Amino acid sequence: MQKAKRVLSPRTQGGAQGVSASTSRADRPVGNVTRGTTNPNRMRRVDRWLTGPQAWRLRIAEDPLVVDLGYGASPATAVELFDRLSGIRADVHVVGIEIEPERVRQAKPLEHPGLSFQLGGFELPVQGRPLLVRAFNVLRQYEEADVPAIWRLVRGRLAPGGLFIDGTCDEIGRRVTWVALDAGGPLSLSLSMRFGGFELPSEIAERLPKALIHRNVPGEKIHTYLQALDQAWLEAAPLASFGNRQRWTAMCQALRDGGWPVQDGPARWRLGELTVAWQAVAPGS
Repeated sequence: MQKAKRVLSPRTQGGAQGVSASTSRADRPVGNVTRGTTNPNRMRRVDRWLTGPQAWRLRIAEDPLVVDLGYGASPATAVELFDRLSGIRADVHVVGIEIEPERVRQAKPLEHPGLSFQLGGFELPVQGRPLLVRAFNVLRQYEEADVPAIWRLVRGRLAPGGLFIDGTCDEIGRRVTWVALDAGGPLSLSLSMRFGGFELPSEIAERLPKALIHRNVPGEKIHTYLQALDQAWLEAAPLASFGNRQRWTAMCQALRDGGWPVQDGPARWRLGELTVAWQAVAPGS
């Protein structure tokens, strides 16, 4: 089967121009064929966030349409997303979208009511406007200059109250970060780490979303934020004898007390999670 044409070149086309040019061709998906590497349960941390503090969006949605964008060589994460979200809304409809036709063909036998798979890209070729769009480890394989235009394209397809989650994680989902965006733009940056799997919180830097991963340098907000995490973590070392959960919670509380716009609380901190407002980490011009 012929592969989908590439319409964005991460190495040769620039940001908004590349996306804009591709959207003029309605007969082909918007995006590139990516490596497609994935693993079962890799997205459990972000899914836990979607079924936790973001569950209200599903509960009040008129049409609980959800997209797993770029699910990769295996549809496992799309299947897991359906299983997790259907516990919130039994009538949820999850659509796994992939730009590689063979990946869609292999996923088709797993379809059932509420779960389907479709060829496509960032244009989101689904009926209706998605409430949630999850794209993990997709934009990581693009150039930073491509990100703003892709964000605008996906945000323009969201339902009222919808979210686009652009994230990155390691191979087994122990270090995870994601940006949440609504129709108006980016809202927050979340990170989630497995206790015992790091020495300093700043080790998450290698898994930052594409919009931030190259900005972890002095003078950028994300660098200042990660340094503040490390400092608070080290200052909370006396609590290590009580466990990493208590130490992480103390670190998060110290950041909040220090004026960082922390958006969550102890219930999320105990999971190794922390969310701050986007303006606190947004890249400089």
